[in-house]
Amino acid sequence: MKFTDKYVLNLKAKEKMYQVREGDGFGIRVLPSGFKIWIFIYTFSGKRRQMNLGDYPDISLSKARSRSGDARQALKDGKDPQEVGFEWHKNPERERREAAQKAEEDRKNPTIRQLALEYMEKHAKVQKRESSWTEDARLLNKNVLPAWGDRKAYEIRKRDCTLLLESFQDRPALCNNILKLTRKMFNFAVERDILEFSPFTGVKAPVKITHRERTLSEAEIKTLWNTELPKACMSDEVKRILKLILVTGQRPGEVAGINAREVDGNWWTIPSERAKNKNTHRVFLTETALELLGEPSLGGFYFPSPIIKTDINDNPVYQHIDENAVAYAIRRNLKDYQPRRPIKGNTVRMVKVTEDKKMDMAHFTPQDLRRTCATFLAKIGSSDEVIDAVLGHKKQGVVKIYNQHKYDMEKQKAMETWERKLNSLVAGKENENVIPMTRNWTK
Repeated sequence: MKFTDKYVLNLKAKEKMYQVREGDGFGIRVLPSGFKIWIFIYTFSGKRRQMNLGDYPDISLSKARSRSGDARQALKDGKDPQEVGFEWHKNPERERREAAQKAEEDRKNPTIRQLALEYMEKHAKVQKRESSWTEDARLLNKNVLPAWGDRKAYEIRKRDCTLLLESFQDRPALCNNILKLTRKMFNFAVERDILEFSPFTGVKAPVKITHRERTLSEAEIKTLWNTELPKACMSDEVKRILKLILVTGQRPGEVAGINAREVDGNWWTIPSERAKNKNTHRVFLTETALELLGEPSLGGFYFPSPIIKTDINDNPVYQHIDENAVAYAIRRNLKDYQPRRPIKGNTVRMVKVTEDKKMDMAHFTPQDLRRTCATFLAKIGSSDEVIDAVLGHKKQGVVKIYNQHKYDMEKQKAMETWERKLNSLVAGKENENVIPMTRNWTK
C-alpha cells in the first residue's frame, strides 16, 4: 500500500493502538488518543526494533518517507539506525510527549500489575488493618500477578477468571480467598471508572470450601502443653503465642501483634484498626495469660519479630511475629504433615526438623486452638452470647442495634473458669469439677 496525505489524515483512533505499514519497514502508529507517529521497523543483530521518525502532522508524509530512507541506508551499511545519531531523531520534546502519552494510556488502560498497585494504595491500605492488606499483597504477588501481571485489565474475560481459579482448586481455601480478592479488586476498578464491567460477575469458585471443625481433645491439650510444644523446634515466642491463643480464644494475628500499649492490668484492648471486624474488643487476661505474655520488648511488642527492618533514615522499625509464621511453625513441626500442593513433583520445601523434635499429633492450626477454647467455654456452661463476646464476634440483626451490653463481667468469669479447667487438664486432673469463680469483677 502506498500512503497518501489523505489516507494518513483519515486514519481513525481505535480502542487499542494499531500500526499501518507502507512497506520496507515504513509505517505509522495510531494511538487510542488519535495521536499519530511515523515509524521505521527493522531487525538488527537478530532483534526486532522500532524507530520513531517524527509526529504527524508536524512531520509530513514526504519528510517521514525521506527519514525512513536514511534509516534504511544506515541499516544496509551495517549500522543500527537508532545509534547513528540522526539529528532529527534527537527530540527531547517528542520523548517527553510520548512519555506523557504512555502515562495517560496506562492511567486509562492499566495492566493488572498497575491496577493491583492502585487497589493496594487507595483501597486495601486505607480500608483494611495491616495484617489483612499485607495478606492481600501476598496473594496478589504470589498467585495472581505471575499469571496476569502484564495483561491489560480490560482484556481479562470471565473465561480467564475461571481458568485462574481452577488452577487452585486443589486448595479450596486459597481458591476462595483469591476469588474474594480479585473480585473486590475488579469491583474497585469499576467504581473508579477504570473498567465498565467486572469479568468476575457471575463467577463462582470451582470448589466449595469445607469449614474446619477440628478441636483438640482434653488428652491432646495436655499432651500439647506438657510434651509436644516443649520439644518442638520453634521459638519460645511462637510457643507462647500458641498457648495464649488457647487460653484467650483470640485470633492468631491479634495475639501475635499484642503490644504493651494495649494492656492495662488484666484487660487487653484490641484497637479497631487491629481487630478483624473493625470493632474495639476487650479481652480479660487471666494470671496464666499474663504469665505467657511476659515482658514487652523494644517497640512494645510481646512477641517481636526476629527480623528488624529500617526506615529511610536507617532507624529500626520493630514488628511483631507474623501470624503466617506461626502457622508455618506448626506445619514444619508436625509428624507426617503432607503439603497439598507439590512443587515440580516434590513436596513444598520446609526447614527440616529432626524427627525427635516433631509433634506427634494430628494436624491442627492456630485457628483450631481458638475453636477449642470456644468449644470448652460452651462445655463449662458459658452462653452463646458470652462466647461471642469473648471471641469478639459482631452482634447480628436487631441484637446489634439494641443490645449494647459489653459483657465485661461475664467475660471475666468465663475466662477464669476456663483457666481453672485448662490448669486441671494440664495437671492431669481431667475429672476435677470446675465451678465458675465468683470473685469481685475487675474493672
